[in-house]
Amino acid sequence: MDDIVRQAMAKWPNVPHCYGWLGLDARGQWYMRDDRTQAAGPFPQAKGSLLRHEKLVDFIHRNYEREDGGQWYFQNGPQRVYVELELTPLVWRLGADGGVTAHTGRAAQVRSAYTDEQGHLYLDTDLGFGLVHTLDVGLAADIVERGEWKPEPVDSGALAQRFGYVMSPAALRGPSPAGH
Repeated sequence: MDDIVRQAMAKWPNVPHCYGWLGLDARGQWYMRDDRTQAAGPFPQAKGSLLRHEKLVDFIHRNYEREDGGQWYFQNGPQRVYVELELTPLVWRLGADGGVTAHTGRAAQVRSAYTDEQGHLYLDTDLGFGLVHTLDVGLAADIVERGEWKPEPVDSGALAQRFGYVMSPAALRGPSPAGH
């Protein structure tokens, strides 16, 4: 977490949390979800605006964390912005050397691999659980063929509960004025 974020949290400890305003898709892309988007439906049905500002995305990546209850959030200064997930809280990118990196840029160590009924490949790592990016499935297949990962079958509908993450913190919270 950035030092400036820690300082803001200490200075303003009682800023209300924000729900429904930020989404993460299955390709590791962030979406800003304004009031109109939220009224149009849940994420990812109504995604919102793709965030393209590189410095903002980097700031989100550095300050993206998980609560003990499995809700993932972006600490935006003193405000915690809970993230709506399309599929998993992390999206894995693979290097040619087999190294695994989260969409946030953090390196991870693989503990186990899983495949669902749709053929998606997931990794459980020291950073958490996530989906292998579609562009890296070929590299992942090579790793599986070499026997380095032995994917176990998993039901996609049970992923969040089994691996301890919350798909929609906003839905847990229930309706609120203007998505706050």
